[in-house]
Amino acid sequence: MKNGLKNKIYPIVFFAAVLGTWEIISAAGIFAAYILPAPVAILISLFSDFKNIGRHSLITLYETFTGFFIAVFLSVIVALIMDAVVTVKKTLYPVIIISQTIPIIVLAPLFIIWFGYGYLPKIIIVILICFFPVTVSFLQGLSTADRELVDLMRSMGADKYSIYRFVKIPSAMPAFFSGLKIAATYSIMGATIGEWVGGKSGLGVYMIRAKHSFATDKVFAAILVITVLSIIFLKIIELAERKYMPWLYMPEDFYIEEK
Repeated sequence: MKNGLKNKIYPIVFFAAVLGTWEIISAAGIFAAYILPAPVAILISLFSDFKNIGRHSLITLYETFTGFFIAVFLSVIVALIMDAVVTVKKTLYPVIIISQTIPIIVLAPLFIIWFGYGYLPKIIIVILICFFPVTVSFLQGLSTADRELVDLMRSMGADKYSIYRFVKIPSAMPAFFSGLKIAATYSIMGATIGEWVGGKSGLGVYMIRAKHSFATDKVFAAILVITVLSIIFLKIIELAERKYMPWLYMPEDFYIEEK
């Protein structure tokens, strides 16, 4: 418990020191306010324009959650098919890997041209960002299932459905949740990138408008909101992981080796 408390104190102290130094530099006037606003000014902008930021945040969250859950659904289906059918894996896996060499920021303008300025292009961007980590992680977890257990199930006459239900999918859960956490971290960023390229509302649009007005404090306020929302989303995934795999969060002294 003491070690866990210390591990939390260190980053808090470091973050407080960074904010304190930042505030001192801003108060000294070393940088103009439109270049580096003070943390206090950022918080003031956040609370003074909270209603407007909140409205844009809801749009970004809608795009994020819709794209995220569609990506997870597609990832599970594709990973299961690739694991079950070797030919499909040999065909699709290289394509999935190569697709990650194309920057999303390059594809975003094309999606705007093809699908307009509504929700759809942003949702597609979130799907593309979240699909890869979830698919690859889940596929890796399925492929590394205990071969002895799989062989045992087969020797007992189990069909493929039973093998996946009782062996492969449970053993792949840690890798699956790792992929979910990575995807959750980048999902809100993906929606924001889509809004930067073209959109009518959302935190990305809010940031572009604030930038054009040289309201840097509002840009930082939007960044703060995006950061907080990403952390909350990540914590939700961790809570689900704790619920379905509580043994991963057991304290180190829980397991006592027998002498």
